[in-house]
Amino acid sequence: MSTPHIQTRLLIIGAGPGGYVAAIRAAQLGIATTLVEARAPGGTCLNIGCIPSKALIHAAGEFAKAQACAAGASPLGIHASGITLDIAQTIAWKDGIVQRLTGGVAALLKKHKVQLVHGWAHIVDGKTVEVRDASGTATQRIGCEHLLLATGSQPMALPALPFDGQTVISSTEALSPRQVPDRLIVVGAGYIGLELGIAYRQLGAQVTVVEAAERILPAYDAELTQPVQRRLEQRGIRLYLQHQVIGAAPASSAGGAAGVVIRPAGNATAEALTLQADQVLVAVGRQPRTAGYGLEDLPIERHGRAVRVDDQCRTSMRQVWAIGDLTGEPMLAHRAMAQGEMVAEIIAGHRRHFQPAAMAAICFTEPELVSAGLSPDQAQAAGHDVLSAQFPLAANGRAMTLEGTEGFVRVVARRSDHRILGWQAVGGHVAELAAAFAQSLEMGAHLEDVAHTIHAHPTLGEAIQEAALRALGQALHV
Repeated sequence: MSTPHIQTRLLIIGAGPGGYVAAIRAAQLGIATTLVEARAPGGTCLNIGCIPSKALIHAAGEFAKAQACAAGASPLGIHASGITLDIAQTIAWKDGIVQRLTGGVAALLKKHKVQLVHGWAHIVDGKTVEVRDASGTATQRIGCEHLLLATGSQPMALPALPFDGQTVISSTEALSPRQVPDRLIVVGAGYIGLELGIAYRQLGAQVTVVEAAERILPAYDAELTQPVQRRLEQRGIRLYLQHQVIGAAPASSAGGAAGVVIRPAGNATAEALTLQADQVLVAVGRQPRTAGYGLEDLPIERHGRAVRVDDQCRTSMRQVWAIGDLTGEPMLAHRAMAQGEMVAEIIAGHRRHFQPAAMAAICFTEPELVSAGLSPDQAQAAGHDVLSAQFPLAANGRAMTLEGTEGFVRVVARRSDHRILGWQAVGGHVAELAAAFAQSLEMGAHLEDVAHTIHAHPTLGEAIQEAALRALGQALHV
């Protein structure tokens, strides 16, 4: 029996944030679009990344607050007793959010008449994709005019510590625990490792973090990460900075099911140390998903593991496009969405280029951290003479009412004309400031534009205005 063959103008592999947004926008523009996805739509972000992790982080935070009340440590005068955690119900609640969102994406695709094909895509050539079922049997072939690759990324494993899904886990397994381990080792102090490590500590686990760099969150400047490190120490999370994992440790007779052997980074003669735990979470980063669907057979230029694209997301092959994590850093869902929308519009004949002024990045740690544009050091390294000012959240009324006074909002501007070059913030709930940060940078705002905009009171947003005022030497509340 011959394999059914269909034809479409745009064929997208991967229904993550980039793929499904590209499909919806293309359909809005009248482009016949087919989207191939083996799992539920929404990709890593909706299914095993951004959304479930934030749900788990929220649940962990609420449990920690309840425990503080039970211990009589609530400054609000709230007292409780008999606090317990039903982790199965927590995970069911988290999964319910995921199902509602992925179901919503499926409904949007149907509404816009995007043809969603369930199965595993295998590229035959730049114009043809074969769809296979779980057994590897071809179910149909799809021909296309344009091929858009949106296959996302996957957790990176360590050669010395391969994933087994039980004792050595990735972020995927960490988001659906059957029980909270008594002891957890987190390898990697980037945003994934710290977000999940903090959540597990709030859920009751003893957490140890191992990081090869000299400080946590090495992608961010030290001043910004100091409040996060202080909170880690207050929570009793053990840190082994400037240490690297050199192998797995055998299970301990004392009851440990997993462990790692570490030593100081860059010192091969230093004495090794064995750490025991019930589980090890390896969170050393993510890598583009390039294997398993025939991409290696296409003559597409790469940049390391990532697919190389230009500022329109065109690959080196004509009418083959790539977006999102597959194209490398920064691996942000909102970047993939913006790229997907742009590609659809280019195919429809619009003139577009991917040249954002800034893309905000957020760490949902405790406290939260957000950055958009240039830090003071980055601005100076780029040759700018800069003005930089901070406004402490301890002086913000809304932060006080939310019990989130640790941290600050910082603005970076060019001294000559006060053009804003960057924003950073660390503190409770500051992730919600990301849109204001990005918008001011995208619009080319100056300090005066922000300082002279009336900000509603009482809100955290007032700290943005106050930072701009302080940079101008006009601070009112500090």
